[in-house]
Amino acid sequence: MSGPALSERVREQDRPPAPHPLALPVVDNHTHLDIPGSQREGELTDEATVSDLLARAASVGVPRAVQIGCDLPGARWTVEVVGRHPALVGGVALHPNEAPRLAERGELESAMDEIAALATRPRIRAVGETGLDYFRTPPPGRAVQQESFRWHIDLAKRLDLTLQIHDRDAHADVLRILAEEGAPSRTVFHCFSGDAALAQECVERGYHLSFAGTVTFKNAQNLREALAVTPLELLQVETDAPYLTPSPHRGRPNASYLVPLTVRAMAQVLCVDVSTLCRALAQNAERLYGPW
Repeated sequence: MSGPALSERVREQDRPPAPHPLALPVVDNHTHLDIPGSQREGELTDEATVSDLLARAASVGVPRAVQIGCDLPGARWTVEVVGRHPALVGGVALHPNEAPRLAERGELESAMDEIAALATRPRIRAVGETGLDYFRTPPPGRAVQQESFRWHIDLAKRLDLTLQIHDRDAHADVLRILAEEGAPSRTVFHCFSGDAALAQECVERGYHLSFAGTVTFKNAQNLREALAVTPLELLQVETDAPYLTPSPHRGRPNASYLVPLTVRAMAQVLCVDVSTLCRALAQNAERLYGPW
């Protein structure tokens, strides 16, 4: 989750049109179906909307997705929704910005206990998103973030689940903690936000890099340079929906059916045909999360 909550309920006319379908299917590596068009306290997306968004995605070659719940309500909802929809597998965790808030209320330990239990449920294939966010959390809360990150790394290894990382303005500390704790065998930087040097270091460590709609933004040349040095076998694509909508629809609500826009932009940067990229993305997703 990388952006602020959307301010208004999504109306049908707000949604961008569907792009031309992909010839081969791919997976949306990271989406937040639990977050509806408006983020009122306690509100979660209704079942009819989930079914509609999954159908839209399947119609353009995105028949599967990884649903991420990164607070307790979202994680509980994720466990339930992935059980109802074969198109979904799930990830659960406490977002880096959640950890200091829970700690202030004396609720972090009990929240971790619940995440650990939810992570054992059927069709939960990832621990995430976890990591560090120095953009929204000031220095006094960062020690708690780091301890939460270490705990999530250990959980992923204990349960043999893929680790999905949120890294915002904290590259050096994320890499340091992964090295100190020992990264899980399957580690993904969700919504990769670094430059080519960071990408190269991640590649050398065997981490997967997942690119979102941000790679299509005009001012994101650093992301395109990072993508260019990432081998096909370590790539993923995602929406981080409802945030980070790819161009030319930046600023409008995002959803998995818009993944083809990002895939085609990635193929152009990588100088490969779209089908070759789709095939690699699908194979990587199965290696990370298993069969759907």
